[in-house]
Amino acid sequence: MNLIRHTDSGFSAKLNKLIAASSLFDPVVEQRALEIIRAVQRRGDKALLHYTEKFDGAKLTPGKLRVGQAELAGAWRATDARTRKAIRLAKANVTLFAKRSLRKNWQARNAQGGVVGEKFDPFARVGVYIPGGTAPLASTTLMTVTLAKVAGCREIVACTPCGKDGQVNTALLAALGQAGATEVYRVGGAQAIAAMACGTKTIRPVQKIFGPGNAYVVAAKRLLFGRVAIDLLPGPSEMFILADSSANPKFAAADLLAQAEHGSGDERVWFASNSKKLIADVQRELKRQLPALSRREFIRKALRKNGWLIHVKSINDGIALANRIAPEHCELMLRKPGQAVKALTTVGAIFVGPWAPTVLGDYVAGPSHTLPTGGAGASFGGLTVDQFQRRTSVVKYSRPALAKSIETIRTFAEMEGLDAHGRSAEIRLED
Repeated sequence: MNLIRHTDSGFSAKLNKLIAASSLFDPVVEQRALEIIRAVQRRGDKALLHYTEKFDGAKLTPGKLRVGQAELAGAWRATDARTRKAIRLAKANVTLFAKRSLRKNWQARNAQGGVVGEKFDPFARVGVYIPGGTAPLASTTLMTVTLAKVAGCREIVACTPCGKDGQVNTALLAALGQAGATEVYRVGGAQAIAAMACGTKTIRPVQKIFGPGNAYVVAAKRLLFGRVAIDLLPGPSEMFILADSSANPKFAAADLLAQAEHGSGDERVWFASNSKKLIADVQRELKRQLPALSRREFIRKALRKNGWLIHVKSINDGIALANRIAPEHCELMLRKPGQAVKALTTVGAIFVGPWAPTVLGDYVAGPSHTLPTGGAGASFGGLTVDQFQRRTSVVKYSRPALAKSIETIRTFAEMEGLDAHGRSAEIRLED
């Protein structure tokens, strides 16, 4: 990992470098994603088949794009008991959290006696992207599709890449079936986002798209925003750890390595501490633990490119840095973390104390692990079940309530020069 200290000359410039825009905003990536979107718009299923062969090495026919219900059921039967138990347990926790987060209809009377309120309806048809490739994320299925099911979405479309043999990971398919996906397609990348947004002969368009992905997936979501609703911009994984001298360097190193192993090479991890000794100990632990990991080459690539050890002057400086970066995950390994929890306002999720590694959020705690990355946390929160609900305001007035409002309506209509606006209310009271 790269090391910088607050005592270094040009420390501020070095901080600017590590906070620089992530791969999500690479113009080359955006241009390639746009080309893929246009191809899918023009050629539909033929473009999907072309890109599936080009990027995934699988030669499919239109009839093979969809994963059948029998295949989903077969995947569950083929899954071992230990995996089934883990899927059920994680689904139960996610469901519990989601049910508590659902928005509920309400109404009230305003000062003039009008009845106002909101109603919340599930989107009828939603799309969910599930990353595959070198790490098929069955957990992401539970963190997205389960929320759509709890919200009451009738049609839940899932897209995920297949292997060279055209098959999708069995555990991932098992999780999709259990979570409640109603349609599953073996299509990945920006082309999957384009298909769900624009539609093809095989994949009908959806109302809103959810789920994380690589830089191309996220670029496609940004480019198609407005054509379809988008959840947020969850891209390559990120981790920021803020620690003081009380932290266990073994734990810190293990967590940094975990978030760097996804495989894109664009993952970003930061470790900030006011303790020189702790930083040195974490460096040693990284070197000690890395060789034993199966995905060490992916990890090395990510740590060389976007791995940072940062010696800050104080914990408050570390908090300020975290808020500037707006990381996806933030772990607090501090003697007294309470003030930091209050002060952190842009991170995707906070994990407090030595016994709360980020992997709990990845797999089992309950909140969705679909979180904003690339600095988007300054503007977006993480995925929640209410994002699968469509809000509608409801207004109901009686004649007396309208009469009490008429003078205010007249005033605004005159102020804005929109006399037809005022007349539309006045005409109702002329009798």
